[in-house]
Amino acid sequence: MFGLFGKKSSAVLGVDISSSSVKLLELSKQGDRYKVESYAVEPLPANAVVEKNITDVEAVGEVLKRVASKSRTSVKQVAVAVSGSAVITKLIQMDGGLNEFEMEDQITLEADQYIPYPLDEVAIDFEVQGPSETNPDQVDVLLAACRKENVDIREDALEIASLTTRIVDVEAYALERAYALIEPQLDSQGEELVVAIVDVGATMTTLSVLAEGKTVYTREQIFGGKQLTEEIQRRYGLSLEEAGLAKKQGGLPDDYESEVLTPFREAVVQQVARALQFFFGASQYNAVDYVVLAGGTASIPGLTEMVEEKTGTPTLVANPFADMAVGSRVNASALSNDAPSLMIACGLAMRSFD
Repeated sequence: MFGLFGKKSSAVLGVDISSSSVKLLELSKQGDRYKVESYAVEPLPANAVVEKNITDVEAVGEVLKRVASKSRTSVKQVAVAVSGSAVITKLIQMDGGLNEFEMEDQITLEADQYIPYPLDEVAIDFEVQGPSETNPDQVDVLLAACRKENVDIREDALEIASLTTRIVDVEAYALERAYALIEPQLDSQGEELVVAIVDVGATMTTLSVLAEGKTVYTREQIFGGKQLTEEIQRRYGLSLEEAGLAKKQGGLPDDYESEVLTPFREAVVQQVARALQFFFGASQYNAVDYVVLAGGTASIPGLTEMVEEKTGTPTLVANPFADMAVGSRVNASALSNDAPSLMIACGLAMRSFD
């Protein structure tokens, strides 16, 4: 069995390898309060990761080395994630009297019923979810499997940076874990909320819908902030790197707002509305209580208001650090700016406290 869920021990770094950057986060915890001990973000070279698949392991390894050094962390153990589209999950029922080792043996024997790949090509793990609602003598067990190459290539990249993979998680579950920090910021906490988290990354937009804190739907579509960077590059004759910096730091010509940024904001709003329509069409839900915007694109001024107006749903930007203490190694204002894009890294770093 490969630890797709991983087993608990001491501190782990949350490391999110996305299509455009590597994000690293280290948390500590006293009582119920978390503290950000260290964090760093480093851009990736173009096409080192394509649609969440690592294509240049050496380049990613070098960026991991830089991001660890920049964060000044001393922790070497890492929790990393594979994307939801790379993972098959299945809820199965098993005899409640079995211990973990007996379950492992039984799943190994029966796994080919559930997994459509040759078993020597997959990493597989399971987690007991609790008693089955249909049979009190059985427990619900969540089975997760992905191709070993997805796991191995992440381990290889981390090894280049002298980091050790301790946990391989699934992005959707990391997001779900981080959402627990967002929920107290919503007005209707305690109610049975249905919340849509829309993570607009560089090249992919992921919709995760949570009902009562549990993921009930996820969907990825190809669309992201890179489209804005490329439009800046094209219109103003900049390199991709210069366009990315200009997007973050400003200083673009006067027509940028009306000619480039506004059309892009409208495109994001369309993507959010479309993703929600897909969800309503595929489920018994016809509304969500909140939209939470995550990913680097979420920070674009005016986007929250436009999404709220278009969807008719209260909308906020994700900040999992709103109630956290911040350590002396951390630049608090940079952390605040990067907060919406650190949801997955945060959910991974929270694995230290399972």
